[in-house]
Amino acid sequence: MIVVTGATGTLGRPLVSLLKDQGVVVRAVARFADAGTVPVGVEVHKADLARPEEVAPALEGASALFVHPRAVGESAAKLVALAAEKGVRRIVVLSAINVDDDPSYQPSRLNGDRNKEVEDAVTGGGLPWVAVRASSFATNAIGMFGAQVRAGDVIRAPYGDFAEAPIHEADLAAVIARALVDNNLDGRRISVTGPGSVTHEEMVAVIGEVIGRPLGFQEVSAEMAVRGMVANGLPEAFVNALMARYERGAGNPAPVTDEVERILGRPARSFAQWVADHADAFGAVAS
Repeated sequence: MIVVTGATGTLGRPLVSLLKDQGVVVRAVARFADAGTVPVGVEVHKADLARPEEVAPALEGASALFVHPRAVGESAAKLVALAAEKGVRRIVVLSAINVDDDPSYQPSRLNGDRNKEVEDAVTGGGLPWVAVRASSFATNAIGMFGAQVRAGDVIRAPYGDFAEAPIHEADLAAVIARALVDNNLDGRRISVTGPGSVTHEEMVAVIGEVIGRPLGFQEVSAEMAVRGMVANGLPEAFVNALMARYERGAGNPAPVTDEVERILGRPARSFAQWVADHADAFGAVAS
């Protein structure tokens, strides 16, 4: 039996579904979980992960635990200790490919992410562990470009030559599912990415190709982008850190690994495949 924290989010949903389809007994833990947010047959445990004691009943009889850093946050060490007390035999933690970078180079920290602290709590907690360090989620493209694509054919964004190796959430879920049941991956920090480096401008072109609507890309200044993002509600400190990250990496390819293929025995899904799987987010109408 496997306990999944953050079970109703972008990653948690496909992970829970995949484990269930593989015949694994799953307990889905999330703050706002209910039977309607998970597949039929999955046990739901509603808990505030900031209070690990609320998770204790879900850990009874569990063989493995998935720790989502955004869900667990500063309570990671207490949760790991509680898992050990309850007899959990393996912990898999989601982390980030840039987790070892200077903290000032990690914009997500300004939104509360504590990937380093959560990973350290798991790897130092005394139980067998796996740390899955993910590249940028392909789903970020919806926030970056979705509204503009739905509104028109010219997409405006800064740093068109900044590249990511976006990973499909289904591939990330599959790697984590394998780590939860396969002790051959124990003790590894695994950097997982999509199959190729794709710039912002290339992402827009791919979206257009997949949805059948050619899109133009117009680069705008960082200053203009900051004003627009802050006006849309994003914290200014986060936006400035994000622009600094783009500036540092502009013109360089993103790191790409083959870990998805090595672990799963098949290539990672491309960004084009991810767009096809989420075409409705860009206003495409199913044929």
